[in-house]
Amino acid sequence: MKNHRGNSTRGTDRGRLIVGVTGATGTIYAVRLLQALQELDVESHLVLSKWGARTLLHETPYSLEQVQRIASHSYAPKDQGAAIASGSFVTRGMVICPCSVRSLAEIAHGSGSTLLHRAADVVLKERRKLVLLVREAPLSDIHLENMLKLSRMGAVIFPPVPAFYTHPQTIDDIVGQTVMRVLDQFDLPLESASRWNGEMSITGAPSDESMQD
Repeated sequence: MKNHRGNSTRGTDRGRLIVGVTGATGTIYAVRLLQALQELDVESHLVLSKWGARTLLHETPYSLEQVQRIASHSYAPKDQGAAIASGSFVTRGMVICPCSVRSLAEIAHGSGSTLLHRAADVVLKERRKLVLLVREAPLSDIHLENMLKLSRMGAVIFPPVPAFYTHPQTIDDIVGQTVMRVLDQFDLPLESASRWNGEMSITGAPSDESMQD
């Protein structure tokens, strides 16, 4: 299931990024990420797991075909012959958003039973950046140990925790802020995103005197 659009060389000057989608909640992050990569003119390579596709249809108004069209290239989840299964295919790295704890475990233990897991394994072995938006709560010892194992291998564990200091007004604001920070991991600044300027509002804040015992 490869989707090759007419501008197949699009984004080669800015590199390629693999986007994996598992069955965890939060597939809207992947949609927004693909849209942002399109805006940045970065070539995107999409692989959705079977359950990632099911969750996408349940959680968002997008069809599988619509999301595949946003990506530069898309691959069937079992296509082990895909370009992204080879280390010779140079990319900036890979983002898995959202990343289920099952996929977390399979990647941590080197199981390449699907293209998504194989692509992540390739990114690790080639010492490229792997960013995992792990979606689970609460976390068990097994989850934490798998995250620590992958972090020690160089992966970035990036739970999509919303930031409220930006005063988000909509779900899109929350999703967009996370996607912006994910892209920062690959030195791909999203200029259209609203960033915190580092200043804190002090209106109504307690004075030092009122905070004394």
